Amino acid sequence: MKCISVYTKDFEVFSDICEKILELNLGENDETEVDGITVADAGEVPDDYIEKMRQKPEVAVMRIRKQGVIILQHGEVFEILIPTEEDEETEETA
Repeated sequence: MKCISVYTKDFEVFSDICEKILELNLGENDETEVDGITVADAGEVPDDYIEKMRQKPEVAVMRIRKQGVIILQHGEVFEILIPTEEDEETEETA
């Protein structure tokens, strides 16, 4: 899954810009600002990353089911995990 880091601890601000972020086409390790908030491509995360993060009590896990997106909130960062074409192919064959 592709990971996009959003550097804010304010959920309201994050929710206001989330759709804009999902529309971005960031290249690997690219960084930009959306409404004054730093947004960066953090590359790919391993398959077990989500499970490891779910087990931590300080991590909030949210989903956008229709898009297959998982959002992790911890500390002063949100991580948006977006399925890649490779992820979707793996699901189809499983």
